[in-house]
Amino acid sequence: MRKQSILMVALSVIIAVAFMTGCAATPSEKNFKDPTISLSHVEVPYYVGYYYLSNKVEPTKGSAGNYGAPMMMAFIFDITNNADYPIEMDGFKFSVMFEDFEVNTVNSPEVMWIPAGKTNQVRVPAMFDTRQTLLTLLLPGAMMLKEKGISPWDALEKWWTGAPDFSFPVTVAEGA
Repeated sequence: MRKQSILMVALSVIIAVAFMTGCAATPSEKNFKDPTISLSHVEVPYYVGYYYLSNKVEPTKGSAGNYGAPMMMAFIFDITNNADYPIEMDGFKFSVMFEDFEVNTVNSPEVMWIPAGKTNQVRVPAMFDTRQTLLTLLLPGAMMLKEKGISPWDALEKWWTGAPDFSFPVTVAEGA
């Protein structure tokens, strides 16, 4: 009987130790590791071609104004948790670059838990239009356009007609 109770205590200790080694590490400043975020790929789920309508053009219906072709791009990111414990990602933002020109800043409000040592994917849609992109080129991008000897209209047309087959580099920068 005494042997049996000693065996039960020893077995209980072994089981407890086995369960404790399987527990996740506790987050601390010493073992904190930043997640790795990388752009997997970009998609163009919505595209209607290239156009720009000046406010001098009389529309068939609606009000005249400076309007441009919309285009949606989806940025698919791989987010790897390098830590030994699960982490919560509560959103991030990044800038979209067409060639070397920053054309949009996108926020992703998605909240997700990423298990220790695992990779999640997040899809971040971003809407563009030729009017907004033109204003970006004329204001912050004006000096770079001048240095490269490129017309803003030529850049817009190149990007909007080349977007479906990605004939120009689309990258992301300044993530936070």
